[in-house]
Amino acid sequence: MGLTGYSLSLVQASWMTVQLAVVSLLVGLVLAVIFASGEMARLAVVKWPTTLLVTLLRGLPELLVVLFIYFGSTQVLFLLTGDFIEVSPFLSGVVALSLIFASYASQTLRGALKAVGRGQREAASALGIAKSHAFFRIVLPQAIRHALPGLTNQWLVLLKDTALVSLIGVTDLLKQAQLTSAATHEAFTWYATAAAIYLLITLITQRLVKVIDKKFSIQGMSISEGGKA
Repeated sequence: MGLTGYSLSLVQASWMTVQLAVVSLLVGLVLAVIFASGEMARLAVVKWPTTLLVTLLRGLPELLVVLFIYFGSTQVLFLLTGDFIEVSPFLSGVVALSLIFASYASQTLRGALKAVGRGQREAASALGIAKSHAFFRIVLPQAIRHALPGLTNQWLVLLKDTALVSLIGVTDLLKQAQLTSAATHEAFTWYATAAAIYLLITLITQRLVKVIDKKFSIQGMSISEGGKA
């Protein structure tokens, strides 16, 4: 028998939470690479503004970042165009969560890239391998191995932070649990159900991370054996 009523609404809200988290993760990873590159840049005109932005994002409460993006984006668009343009809550949530995730993930990526010995790059250069090819084929796989534990923890934080977007109108898992509990007066039941769904998503994620970690561990062993040869 198919799901109906409140149960169906909760499943749809769970899917919304997953979409929000995954899109924010993908965008956040791109931004994290940009932030990490900017902070490691030699040019002060690039390095210091990037460092300032990352410090600001890490220093503000996540809820304030969400609210600033949601209300601030509308204000900025009004100043630029002279028209009132409402930005969707989902898009605002993705931007805010991506920035929050990137501000922390960039530090993890910086540390991971620095953990890869310079000898790897020098050996690749001595063999005539292009810098871009060496980065993606030699340095990056090893850096991901170092960064994966930290990025996994930040993904779990991101997953829980999706609950913040309920305040700007996105019907995510927590928002739907609130609405359902208010309608049925069974708060414990629906909040416990939401908690179980969050836990299920977390367990599935951890399983996927183990598969990815195993893959990069095998690649890392291959690279190390190739270097010894």
